[in-house]
Amino acid sequence: MSAVPRIVGGSPSRSAVEPSTGSPSAWGGIETPFGWLAVHWEEGALTGVDLAPEAPLGAAADLPPALGEQLAAYLRDGQTRFDLPVELCGTAFQLRVWQALRLIPPGRTQTYGELAAALGTSARAVGGACRANPCPIVVPCHRVVAQQGLGGFAGDTSGRKLAIKRWLLRHEGVALDGR
Repeated sequence: MSAVPRIVGGSPSRSAVEPSTGSPSAWGGIETPFGWLAVHWEEGALTGVDLAPEAPLGAAADLPPALGEQLAAYLRDGQTRFDLPVELCGTAFQLRVWQALRLIPPGRTQTYGELAAALGTSARAVGGACRANPCPIVVPCHRVVAQQGLGGFAGDTSGRKLAIKRWLLRHEGVALDGR
């Protein structure tokens, strides 16, 4: 797979990683070892991942082929890198953080503080951008951890979403050392 696509400009409220082509806007789902995962795409580009959908949506066969194939490949091998067209809507700061997240390789973590220092901001601001990430897993906010412990995941500091973060990190080979 090629290098992580660079987020390019757009209007302040909308930015795309790559031009999108393909099917119209839709939701679909894929069954994972940690339960159903719902994904949203628009014209072939991933626009959202719901870690805890209320009900299964569609089936993996309904997903655009590249999206279904790469999600399945990642679920088989945690070292798989995503090379998908992704459209992310957020502030300029959030887009900057999300781009930095895509540069963290599978099996590695950074603390909120380390990422904040690299971006010239605060750990709290990085945490807020991670919480607002519309495409967790593909934009790997799960690879950002607290100085002591896991931190949160998708706004959750305990419960199902944090269990998913643990699963994702273990799947990528990260030793959690009691986290």
